[in-house]
Amino acid sequence: MTPFRALRLGALALLLALPAAAQQGGQQGPAAGDAAVQSVVPEVGDGRGGMNNQVPESTERQAPTGGERPAPIPQQATPTPTAPVTAAPPLTARGDTSGDELELQRTLRGGFIEGRTTLPDAATAVLIQPDGRDWRQFRNTWLFWIGAAAVLGTAGLLALLYLVFGTKRLEAGRSGRSILRFGVVERVNHWMVAVSFVLLGLSGLNITYGASTLLPLVGPETFTALTYWSQAAHQYLSFPFVVGLFLMVVVWLRDNLPAKVDVDWIKAGGPVAKGHPPAGKFNAAQKLLYWFMIGGGALVAASGYLLMFPFTVTDVAGQQWAHIVHGLMAMAMIATILGHAYIGSIGMEGAFEGMSTGRVDYNWAKEHHSVWLQEEAAAARQAVAPPADARAAGAD
Repeated sequence: MTPFRALRLGALALLLALPAAAQQGGQQGPAAGDAAVQSVVPEVGDGRGGMNNQVPESTERQAPTGGERPAPIPQQATPTPTAPVTAAPPLTARGDTSGDELELQRTLRGGFIEGRTTLPDAATAVLIQPDGRDWRQFRNTWLFWIGAAAVLGTAGLLALLYLVFGTKRLEAGRSGRSILRFGVVERVNHWMVAVSFVLLGLSGLNITYGASTLLPLVGPETFTALTYWSQAAHQYLSFPFVVGLFLMVVVWLRDNLPAKVDVDWIKAGGPVAKGHPPAGKFNAAQKLLYWFMIGGGALVAASGYLLMFPFTVTDVAGQQWAHIVHGLMAMAMIATILGHAYIGSIGMEGAFEGMSTGRVDYNWAKEHHSVWLQEEAAAARQAVAPPADARAAGAD
């Protein structure tokens, strides 16, 4: 075979082999070394190159097959076993002072349970003020029921007395003559104190009982407006009330000092005595009422002004005590004044005239204040009697 012919046969064989090679290449895909098809999971193990590629347990990048292997990771030393730490038993389970007992000890010393604060106001560090819980119990429970028992109990008792006994009439009837008992200043001051006290009492009762009794009846809007104006009246009316108490001390102090006739009036039975025991301008019961109103009014006024201007003189504990004193004294005074108003109006005939016109019937004064009537009659006779020298000249 000539060289030329051999070359032609080799070229023909190469042309015949190209389609087969192209078909085999299409089935196998690109070469394994091509970066576009390089698997993110290295081929390891016996099944590499097929469907059984195994994912290594480590996420660290592995060195190519046949390359240098990374240095082995040194094994960590086995930790030395230690004894388990046992938690301490609760504070109350190991015989120590409990948290409640610590709080009680702090309370008995009159202190607060405090934390730490960086604010200028040291009161912000107070975590617990134990006395505050006692005050809240008093405000929401004790004052509510004590006041209800005092006010409603007194009103119910007076209603029962009126139904059973009615108005106490003058035994001798009206005489047709009258005597001056209270002047203009006394009556004006009395009514100033009376009106201010009634409004103070009503507005104060609204603070204690309004939310539970009045609010369901009038609705939120009316109750809010009423409470707003009543609390304003409660504050401003305290001033004429205090001024009136001071004037009562000036005007009626001498007439309300204890005297022997008061002891005799009490021994005779006082308001339930048979007949009419002697009494001065004010009997022993009226004198007790006078001093109770002066002393109680002073306490109510002082505690009320502490509440009106909070924290100017006292701390939180002082404010709470001021509220306790103010509430209890106010309820006691309301109940007492109910009795005074009953006796001075429908309970006794002729009593109201002393504070309406200033003059009382002669027989009323004789029955209830005979000693005072005698003193007034003696003073009147002395005022109209002629001087001693005039009587002597007339005798000559």
